[in-house]
Amino acid sequence: MYKYLWAIIIVLAFTLGSCKKDKIYSDDKSLKLDFSTDTISFDTVFTSIGSSTRYLMIYNNNNENLKIGSIRLAGGNTSQFSINIDGESGNDFSDMEIYANDSLFAFVRVTINPNDQNNPFFVEDKLIFETNGNRQTISLTAYGQNANYIIANQYTQGFPKYKIVADSLQEIHWTSEKPYVVYGYALIDSYGTLVIEEGTKVHFHNGGGLWAFSEGQLRVEGSASNPVIFQGDRLESYYKDEPGQWDRIWLMEAREGHGHSINHAIIRNGFIGIQAQTFIKNNKAPLLIHNTIIENHTGMGIYANLYNMKATNTVVANCGNYAMALTGGGEYIFEQNTIANYWKNSTRTTPSLFFNNVYQDPYGDQYATNFFFEMNNSIMYGNQSNEFETDFYIMGDTTYTFNNSLIKTTYKNKGSFSNFNECVFNKDPKFKDYETFNYHLDTLSPAIGIGNPLYSTGILQYDLDGVARGNTPDAGAYQFVPNE
Repeated sequence: MYKYLWAIIIVLAFTLGSCKKDKIYSDDKSLKLDFSTDTISFDTVFTSIGSSTRYLMIYNNNNENLKIGSIRLAGGNTSQFSINIDGESGNDFSDMEIYANDSLFAFVRVTINPNDQNNPFFVEDKLIFETNGNRQTISLTAYGQNANYIIANQYTQGFPKYKIVADSLQEIHWTSEKPYVVYGYALIDSYGTLVIEEGTKVHFHNGGGLWAFSEGQLRVEGSASNPVIFQGDRLESYYKDEPGQWDRIWLMEAREGHGHSINHAIIRNGFIGIQAQTFIKNNKAPLLIHNTIIENHTGMGIYANLYNMKATNTVVANCGNYAMALTGGGEYIFEQNTIANYWKNSTRTTPSLFFNNVYQDPYGDQYATNFFFEMNNSIMYGNQSNEFETDFYIMGDTTYTFNNSLIKTTYKNKGSFSNFNECVFNKDPKFKDYETFNYHLDTLSPAIGIGNPLYSTGILQYDLDGVARGNTPDAGAYQFVPNE
């Protein structure tokens, strides 16, 4: 019995002695810390609400334990940065232990306070480490920008939370002086009009969007040099091409003579780019989309339901589901467009382009409706073997035609169908670099010169870049430029 007791005492003494030895910290002034970076930079952060976080690894690559006497922000309590080490937040830490060949994990956060500036501004600080008399610093830099905040404050059962930004009989203009940051939905009410002027940037928080209620009107009036941009509110470089950051632009039926229009816009990184939907009453005015890029959405680029739409010089690209789903019937004309779907973020089982003439009303009743579609001088291609499907009920009057276009489809005997006229089938359009969203045509593209000049008149004499098409237009939104 005593023999076992003495063995236990010896083991405990050895263990306690080892722990005590491990708690010894070197005071050698030649020992220094290592860091995962010497500068932590933050991209643009919106003021007031905006904040962003980066992480920093702190390494002790020495064979002896160290005690960091001080970790602090040079700006102290006035700093717009804050730090969190091992779950504790603050701006000044002392006697932080870091064992030999071990590390600490730190978060650095910046929150930009509001001020009078409209243009981006710069803030900086330093994170200071003092160990055994050695001082080491990490630079902290951030760009901030003031913004107009749209915060949802109303809720109607069955609809998302919203804030009315253009009330009935109001015409409201959003300008480029400051970006707009939308939490929830920005709502255009019936008989209200929202005009978004050139150069304006609209940023949506997660789940947010823009909503034109029945008989409201949206007018996006960008220009070639200053397009209107719709995207998420995370501006760090990591989120530049990250889809699914916000919800959608949702357009219900407009009133006659006051249709929605989107000109020179970039709509990126959401769930659905544009949802155009007849919901309460028959649609009396078309949606006009011109010189617009709709790309990188987890759901669909364009989702239409019993709508009247015309799209020209428009790119719809890189969507996790359909690039365009035109459902429930309606009238659609697409000229000089590029539909390109090379989605790789997940498995896509749907085609790029889908037609359907079955409408479901708000009461759940379904019935077939008339469907008309015409695509001229366009490209419809992607990484699926078949990029075009239909699902028509026989009761509706359905007509669809592709003219002078490049199409990827597995339909047999295509040449005998009156639906296809002077089209090129299943040939790679040879975009310059679809992985970087560059859908200009390369030198050997089979889309060059296949367009019909009858479909490239008026505003379509010029492509999305403003290049003249002349008498030999190419298919797609971009005209090939030799030696570009």
